[in-house]
Amino acid sequence: MLDQEIIGKLKTILGSDYVSDAAEELFIYSRDQGVQDPHMPDCVVMPGSAPEVQEIIRLAMQKKIPVVPMGGGLLLSGLTVPLKGGIVLDMKRMNRIIEINERSHYAVVEAGTSQGMLDAYLRKHHPGLKHSLPDAPPSATIAGNIAIHGSGHLSQSEGGFHSEMVTGLEVVLPTGELVKFGSCSTVPAWFSRAPLPDLVGLFLGWNGTTGVITKVGIKLYPRPSLHDVMVFMTEDIDLAPMIISRIINTEVAEDINYALAPKPDYLNGFQMTVINVTANSEAEIKMKKQIIRDALHDFYETKEAGFMPVPPNMKAGFLEAPQKALSKFADVRKGGGFEYVGAIMPIEKIPEACRAGMEITARNRITYSLGARIIGRGHCAMFFFAYPFNRVDREEVERVKKALEDTNKTALQLGGIPWKAEVQGQQLILKQMEPETYRVMKKIRDVLDPAGIMNPGNWEVG
Repeated sequence: MLDQEIIGKLKTILGSDYVSDAAEELFIYSRDQGVQDPHMPDCVVMPGSAPEVQEIIRLAMQKKIPVVPMGGGLLLSGLTVPLKGGIVLDMKRMNRIIEINERSHYAVVEAGTSQGMLDAYLRKHHPGLKHSLPDAPPSATIAGNIAIHGSGHLSQSEGGFHSEMVTGLEVVLPTGELVKFGSCSTVPAWFSRAPLPDLVGLFLGWNGTTGVITKVGIKLYPRPSLHDVMVFMTEDIDLAPMIISRIINTEVAEDINYALAPKPDYLNGFQMTVINVTANSEAEIKMKKQIIRDALHDFYETKEAGFMPVPPNMKAGFLEAPQKALSKFADVRKGGGFEYVGAIMPIEKIPEACRAGMEITARNRITYSLGARIIGRGHCAMFFFAYPFNRVDREEVERVKKALEDTNKTALQLGGIPWKAEVQGQQLILKQMEPETYRVMKKIRDVLDPAGIMNPGNWEVG
């Protein structure tokens, strides 16, 4: 519990409207949609500028108050739940789009800028450009997504993980300094992280334990005028890596997603590979689709697999970016609970991951959706184990918790790494990590956050 003197100082920094210790608001910020246990913050603040973030961090460091940075609050794995109380730093007021560079294809945005805001702005003011959108609600923030190594509809064909699309960062360190990384640290433009020593990675994947991102430079890409989709179906899980590799090797697919689920009924027993294609002319679209058909010709000639006709009403859903299907599936249990257990793994592990996911869900008596997005022209896959649940049903919540534990262990056993892992998953990763890597992580944490105030409880390296 923060005393009223601290609350008063925060109100002096931000104004009374942007500081709250009201019980109903603390309740909202104490949890997310996943199965992690809630933890009450002492206070929630909404800064409007980087200097305000600096003042908050300096006060927190002086008083040894935990600080938890938060974007859209959609992580599902408790990474913005204040495990040790303190201040939740809600960044949503810092949502300005600062620059769009049409020639060098990058945007500079504040940390609270949402995916939907940037997409809408580009469509209106720069219709020839787009950024890679994650399959998350539009309120998900760009900074939050890059900080967890998120992926999106251009991750296969263009830049890999969204963290690889970052051209620069502005960060408030846990000691209060405001620092820039990338070309913006040396010249005015935010065009690249190279050729400077690359320090951006110190703030990506760390779950807010090394600083507060306040601005992001992010790559933009051309937006072709036409978009079409193909759906390839098979009953044999073991064919997935070969099918996916054939499509990747054509080098004409913008996005490649693989999925299986017991619902709707017509999909039960089948796997589908969804292939998105873009172009600037009908002839180009036709050519790309034919190249993909030719690459998979022997599969449908032998009746092992085939292309599914996609009627217009179904095609509209497949063409969405971000995809809304997963969001709809998230509430299939009508209880407001959802666990999305990602695991980054080699493509050849997809069949084993599918079988493991079905076995885990059967053992724990929960439903599922399984699948993968291909990353970086086949360098790896972001495999997802999606488990909806009824939050009111405590027994079902406990079953999903057990499934989550089983899934994290299985991902590591398969040779993958759990993505945006909750605290228990982080500890599994750390136990398996090379000891020298573990020690380097500890040194970095000790140097950057000597007071131990940044999102304590996450990536604990003792």
